[in-house]
Amino acid sequence: MSDVLLSAQGLRLAFGGVKAADGIDLDVRRGEFLAIIGPNGAGKTTFINMTTGYLRPQAGIITYEGQAITGMAPRRIVARGIARSFQLPQLFTEHTVLENVALAIAAREGPWSPLAPLLRPRWREEAVDLLERFGLTSIAGARADALNEGARKLADIAMAVALKPRLLLMDEPTSGVAANEKMEVVETLARVLRAAQVTAVFVEHDMDVVERFADRVAVWSQGRIAALGPPAEVLSDPQVQRDVIGIERHAAA
Repeated sequence: MSDVLLSAQGLRLAFGGVKAADGIDLDVRRGEFLAIIGPNGAGKTTFINMTTGYLRPQAGIITYEGQAITGMAPRRIVARGIARSFQLPQLFTEHTVLENVALAIAAREGPWSPLAPLLRPRWREEAVDLLERFGLTSIAGARADALNEGARKLADIAMAVALKPRLLLMDEPTSGVAANEKMEVVETLARVLRAAQVTAVFVEHDMDVVERFADRVAVWSQGRIAALGPPAEVLSDPQVQRDVIGIERHAAA
C-alpha cells in the first residue's frame, strides 16, 4: 500500500486574471495532519474546493488512493472516503446536535425520507457514541442555533466524521472560536481523528495551533506552494515569518 493517500499534480485554476492555483503539486501522506497556511487570497480554500469536487481545475489531476477524482461530484467524492468541514459550520440549526449527527449518518447510509424515523435505534446509538468521543454528550439535546462557536465547530466536524472518511479536509477549524477554547477544540479533534485513523488536512491561521498539531506545514502564496516541511523548519524560515506569520499575527492582534 502506498504511503500517499491523496496526490495533486499540476493543478491550475484562474478566476479572470487571478491565479488561485498556479501549478500545485502536493502529496498527502496516510495518517498525517497537514496544515495549510498563507495570507488571504493565496488559494488555500480553492485547493480544498478542488479536492472535494466543488471546483474543477482547469489543468492538472487529483488522485485518491491511486484513482483519479478530478472534477468528480462532491457526493461521489464523499462516497470514496473524503469529507470536509467548512469555515462556517454547516449545521441544521432547527435540529438538535444529536439529530444533526443522525442526519449525517442517514446521508451516509443512502436515500432517506423525512417521513422515516431519524433517530432509529442503530443511528441513535452511533450518534451518541460519536458525540461522546467529541465531548458533546451534555449538549446532545440542544438546538444547533443555541451553541457557542467552539461547540458548533466540533458538532460540524462530528457530522463529517459520521460519514466515516479516511481523509478529512477542514477549512479554518478554529475560526471564530474564543482564544481560550482553541487548544481544547483542536486537542479534541486531534484525539478523535487519530484514534479513528483519519488523515487530516486543515487550513489554519493560528500559528500556535499549527506548531502544536501539524506533522507537516504547506505554505500557500499566490496559488503556489512556497514551502513544505515540518513545522519547526517551515515556521522558522525568515521568508515565511515575514510574508505569512507576520500577517497572521498582525491580523490576530
